[in-house]
Amino acid sequence: MSPSPKNPHKSEGRIRIIGGKWRGRQIKVLMHPGLRPTPDRVRETLFNWLAMHIVGAKCLDLFAGTGALGFEALSRGAKQVIFVDKYPPIIESIANTAKLLQATESCEFHRASAISFLEPLKDNNPPFDIIFLDPPFGTPLLSQSIAALGGSTLVNNRTLLYIEAPVPLTENDLPEHWEIIRAKTAGEVAYHLVRGATI
Repeated sequence: MSPSPKNPHKSEGRIRIIGGKWRGRQIKVLMHPGLRPTPDRVRETLFNWLAMHIVGAKCLDLFAGTGALGFEALSRGAKQVIFVDKYPPIIESIANTAKLLQATESCEFHRASAISFLEPLKDNNPPFDIIFLDPPFGTPLLSQSIAALGGSTLVNNRTLLYIEAPVPLTENDLPEHWEIIRAKTAGEVAYHLVRGATI
């Protein structure tokens, strides 16, 4: 997820890739107040859910933050990941990690807010296979992103969306015809796998 830190270089940390060709590899990440890395056990569950869908997938990591979800996807066989974050040092850090992993050709990096990234794409672009949505809690970003995606060509009935929220979502929180197919809670994070649909 993407924070809004006051001190952009407060500290660095490391996150372990837990599966695939880079299994066990430690990647350097920027750690900021408000950053909420997806825990290892949640990532393991998520990618077990995605196991039949990840190879060859085109993915969008819309609140890239540490980049852990996108790099985990690439490690497990995704074809492409587009990383989006509005904070320049985060995108720079993710791009540096991609270079170290020799994965740059499978990545795109966009310094932009989620909504400004989606706006010019939503009408005439092909759908993603997998979209990761884990925005900062306590903001309207999740509902705004879901609304933007729900009215776009970027989601169809084969798109899978991973969504983190502070409380469990119901299908009333989602666009018409989107379906929650998996959901769990870990600590203060509710996480969901959702199948999209074309409006």
